Amino acid sequence: MAIDIKEAKKVFKEYISNYNPNVEKVKIKVAHIERVSQIAKKLAEDLGLDQEDVELAELIGLLHDIGRFEQIRVYNTFLDRDSINHAEYGIKVLFEDGLIRKFLKNDEYDRIIRLSILNHNRMQIEEGLSERENLHAKIIRDADKIDIFYVLTIAKKEEVWYKEDLSNEKMTDEVYEDFIENKLISYNKVRTGVDLLAIHFTYVFNLYFKQSVKVIVDNKYLDKLYNRFSFNDKKTKDRIEEIYEITKKYIEEKKDD
Repeated sequence: MAIDIKEAKKVFKEYISNYNPNVEKVKIKVAHIERVSQIAKKLAEDLGLDQEDVELAELIGLLHDIGRFEQIRVYNTFLDRDSINHAEYGIKVLFEDGLIRKFLKNDEYDRIIRLSILNHNRMQIEEGLSERENLHAKIIRDADKIDIFYVLTIAKKEEVWYKEDLSNEKMTDEVYEDFIENKLISYNKVRTGVDLLAIHFTYVFNLYFKQSVKVIVDNKYLDKLYNRFSFNDKKTKDRIEEIYEITKKYIEEKKDD
């Protein structure tokens, strides 16, 4: 086997030892990466993939957010719009700076890993990928979103939405209209914490696998996310409720497809 997962985990721990483990965002991201790696592994197993692709999915999960640590250190944010594209920076760290060779001795999987990382945070997967490349891009996207929902329901609000209290914030018209029209919202249009919250709900529309949908439904992530907040502005309150109801209906129907 060209992939040694145990060794890869050791290399990952060595890399993150360069960052302060007491910084809350670093803690959140390390835990997220470790969980995503395991979620990706399980998804691959549930999809009936062979051992090579199961281990590859697990490795991609371990590497998908490697660019986050410099983002946190330099900018103290998870917002790519206000800092750097963390996926693209992860590619720099891995392939331009050569870190990937500590995880893998040869370049057999480099293209799949590169494409999976580059596409994990895009609004949509780019066209032109091979069947295997597309499959791994889908696996990491689903695994990432599953764990993001978990984080959104348990993490301190100020670490995700950059403030503890969103009750006086308002949803911008452009974000609401984008949701109603096409269920996709660009991060570049985010102006408030409520806008960011709206984007989080839209993740359900980009889940590829029935197994992923089941995890979201079984854990009641949409309910938990919706119930974390209350808003003083009636229009914002009504809009969030509408977004919640639409996403909830969608995923309930999706699980029965």
